[in-house]
Amino acid sequence: MGLVVKSNIKEAVKNLQKENEEVTSVAEEIGTALEIKVEEMLGNAIKRAKANGRRTLQARDL
Repeated sequence: MGLVVKSNIKEAVKNLQKENEEVTSVAEEIGTALEIKVEEMLGNAIKRAKANGRRTLQARDL
């Protein structure tokens, strides 16, 4: 689907780390795994919105 921008993953990992942590590499499979997670989250959110009689997906559905 292309929801996750793979070039931004390494930068996000770097920004989320605390001072003494040093994860310097991100495996290619991380992008694919994140893509699957996002698709699952959106699928569940869509079901929740429909169950609540809404056609608008909202943050609370996540």
